[in-house]
Formats: sequence, structure tokens, C-alpha cells
Amino acid sequence: MKYIYALACTLIFIILLISIYLIHINYFGVDVVLYSALVDAAIALVLAGLLFLVAFRAAPVFNGFEKTLVLLIWLLGGYAFAISIPTVLDRSLSFYILEKLQQRGGGIRESSMSDVFIHEYIPEFRLVDVRLTEQLESGSVVIEDGCVRLTEKGQRLASFSHYFRRHFLPKKRLLGGQYTDDLVDPFKQDDAVERGYEC
Repeated sequence: MKYIYALACTLIFIILLISIYLIHINYFGVDVVLYSALVDAAIALVLAGLLFLVAFRAAPVFNGFEKTLVLLIWLLGGYAFAISIPTVLDRSLSFYILEKLQQRGGGIRESSMSDVFIHEYIPEFRLVDVRLTEQLESGSVVIEDGCVRLTEKGQRLASFSHYFRRHFLPKKRLLGGQYTDDLVDPFKQDDAVERGYEC
């Protein structure tokens, strides 16, 4: 019987999560998709958690440990939803390729894919605006006198990312039909080159 109650309560959590998410994206401003989806998941968790705790206070079907486990499952489920669905679809170049192929009748010449990314993907998805907004909202960059600068937090994140990429990403990754380590240190050829846009 506990499983049925837990599943019913989880269904309520899912309905709340989807409802809150849909209300948020349709009627309120969203600064960063990931952060707003995480807020939606947190709101759904609190509301469903209160309902769950109040509903089973009079008839204690679950012990304290089981209640905690159910809430943790909802917490992880909300996090998985926020990361796996709206954020992945918002950020995914892979989904963009599929949608662009569909838009263009199902096929694009392989030799033209770079042009599609440069001349269509970046402006269509306002990629620079989206990513700069995310970084500004997360506090990893600031814009001062027309110059985008890393904050202390940004320095730490960039260092962590670079370290992780060099030491914990695949050294033999299939790219363009060949196994390569090109993405382990993509800036290695470019580190010492000045481009003229630094400030």
C-alpha cells in the first residue's frame, strides 16, 4: 500500500512541477532557463512536500525515513527535469542540427554545415546574448566600459573547466570519423596568439 501512496504523491509532484513550469514560461519573465526551471522544481517540491507531510500526518503511512526518501527522490527528479529537458533543449547544438535538417527538407550538404552554424545558428538563437546573459546572471562575468571581464567566480569556474577538460574528458574521442584528443585542450594552438579584441 505504501508504494501506491508514494506513486500517487509522486504523480501529484510531477503534475505540480509541469504546471508551475508552464505557468512560469508563459506568464513570467525568465532570465536563465536552467535557473528558472530549478526554481520551478523547488516550488513544486515545497508544495508537494507540504501536501505530502500534512496528508500523512493524521494517518502515518510512512515513517520519517521513508518521507525523507520520497522528498529526496522528488528533489532529484526536479533537478533531472530542469537539466534534462528545458536546459538541454535550450542549449543543445545536437537538437539544433536535427531541427535545421528538418527545416531544410531533411538534408544539408556536409560541406555547408559550418556555414549553417556561423550564419544561421548564432543569429537565430541569439547565442552571444543568451550566453552572456547567463554568465552575467550567474556572476561569472561583468561588463565594464564595453569589456567583458571574468570575476573571481568566473576565474575559478574557467580554471575548473580547463582542468576537468584536460584530465577527465576522453583522450580518444570520435570526431569526423577519427579518434582524437583535439577537445581535451582546444586552445593549445591559440594560447599565445593575440587577436586584437582583448581589453
